Amino acid sequence: MLIADDQALIRSGFRLILTTRGIDVVGEAADGAEAVAAARRLRPDVVLMDIRMPAMDGLEAARRVLAQDPHCRVLMLTTFDLDRYVYAALALGASGFLLKDVTPEHLAASVRLVGTGDALLAPSITRRLVERFAAADRSGGPVTAAHAGLASLTPREAEVLTLMGRGLSNAELAGVLSLGETTVKTHVARIFAKLGLRDRAQAVVVAYETGLVRAGEGDP
Repeated sequence: MLIADDQALIRSGFRLILTTRGIDVVGEAADGAEAVAAARRLRPDVVLMDIRMPAMDGLEAARRVLAQDPHCRVLMLTTFDLDRYVYAALALGASGFLLKDVTPEHLAASVRLVGTGDALLAPSITRRLVERFAAADRSGGPVTAAHAGLASLTPREAEVLTLMGRGLSNAELAGVLSLGETTVKTHVARIFAKLGLRDRAQAVVVAYETGLVRAGEGDP
């Protein structure tokens, strides 16, 4: 994996945490431009990307990294859980976000999770984030393009997307819909393929932006 942050102390601290837990850190970058170049050269599976960096911010860097390597996963770092830039990053294809005061155990577990191709979603924070910014911010790209593909979803797939938008996991979807978890995974994969989405993070954004889920509906 690659660590991109303009603070050397944070980079070295995260490298130490991850390497001592068996995660290979192939490089570091001090700004967004360095991150894009390093990702092109080193081809990491995961990039841990700070949002606010000089020269090129993490949002633009994430956009370029994902464009040059669709298989790479980007995990955003931020100081604030409700950050407009986090929302925009999720919309363009980042696989999740972490606060910089994350515990060592959660950091390592999150990197491993994203490395498997899954999205890192803390449902309560993600819902509040999307509810705050979905109506006001249109970042374009994959999410906007996905809106036109909603008509291609079957009624069951639309139902699954709605429930994903409310924060349900595959196991929870299986229980609510009385389906096997394998069947749920098949529906989820088809939704991603039809709408051109990378993972659940983008699916949550689409569900809100298209009105399948409205503010407050995801709350218990």
